[in-house]
Amino acid sequence: MTAAERFRSVYEEHYPRVLAYATSLVGRHVGEDITSETFTVAWRRLNDLPHPPLPWLLGVARNLVRELRRRDAVRYMAAAEEAQRLTSGDQTHVGDVAAVVADRHVALQALASLPDADRELLTLIAWQGLSTRDAARVLKCTGPTLTVRLYRARRRLEKALETAQAAEAAPVDGVHTAYPPHGQGAPA
Repeated sequence: MTAAERFRSVYEEHYPRVLAYATSLVGRHVGEDITSETFTVAWRRLNDLPHPPLPWLLGVARNLVRELRRRDAVRYMAAAEEAQRLTSGDQTHVGDVAAVVADRHVALQALASLPDADRELLTLIAWQGLSTRDAARVLKCTGPTLTVRLYRARRRLEKALETAQAAEAAPVDGVHTAYPPHGQGAPA
């Protein structure tokens, strides 16, 4: 059996299951891309394919999904930081740096804990400066639907902020790690 014949056999037998696995993790469109990349790796490493190959193929797909999510998180954080810089006008004073860093960390942590749809909606409105009408166009929904979604997303963000602030203020091994509120001195 030639290398091409062996690959074709593995591909035909396992493609549906790898696609189903990748799709379950990232959806159909991205799942197809992940599956294609998985079989590209399999072709390159055909001599390393174990028997049976399915667990190895699923491991490759899982690693590709993890790498994709890592890259997306890095891009998201960079975009969030840039949007915050633009909307704040860079009016930070040197004495406020610790408070700003703590506040920013809590806000980004709360935002990151929200579902993707909430994050997208809130950033379209708050960071990109879109009106609810324009945001509704971007998200392909009606104005009233967007208004309801925005209200709910803001409530979830408030709860996430409360949770993140509480976690930030909670002592770790008896040591209080939160920064004092803006404008107050260090705790006595």
